[in-house]
Amino acid sequence: MGKTDGEDGTGLSLSEWIVLCLVAESPTHGFALVRLTSDAGEVGRVWRLPKPVVYRAVDRLLARGFVVGAGTEPGDSGPPRALVQATPEGHAAVGEWLARPARHVRDVRSELLVKLALLERRGADPAPLLGEQRRVLDKIVEGLEQRQDTSDGFDTVLLTFRIENARAAVAFVDATLGGRAPQYAVTGE
Repeated sequence: MGKTDGEDGTGLSLSEWIVLCLVAESPTHGFALVRLTSDAGEVGRVWRLPKPVVYRAVDRLLARGFVVGAGTEPGDSGPPRALVQATPEGHAAVGEWLARPARHVRDVRSELLVKLALLERRGADPAPLLGEQRRVLDKIVEGLEQRQDTSDGFDTVLLTFRIENARAAVAFVDATLGGRAPQYAVTGE
């Protein structure tokens, strides 16, 4: 569930980033992570992670050195639960990832929304991330509009679709920042 994020060199999937961010909040165990990322969970409302994906992410983060074992705590009705906590490298990676905007419009629904949920959990100001996201989206809209001028046939339809999606993402970012969405000129009248 989630793409590989190759731009940062970690190769972590969105699911692994979510788990790492949650572990970086405080030492925790897999069952608590499963609850947070379930359909009814605070993070799962945005991006749901099935139980096997959560445990696989913890194992991968352990192997990569982003988290380490942190002892155990008694289980509610079963064996003790193994705790994990983020390493200094894990904390640093989380800080960098949470500040980095989504690079593609298609990732606003997944990556940006989950980052906003995770920043909210931390009590962190989302404005810096949203400002960077706005800049990225502005460049995308501009590039698509320039290509539309020389397109024809179905390419025009496809570019129009992509432009309108990018504009909608800009409007979302603006609304989230508390500003009004920019007014784009309507053509064809």
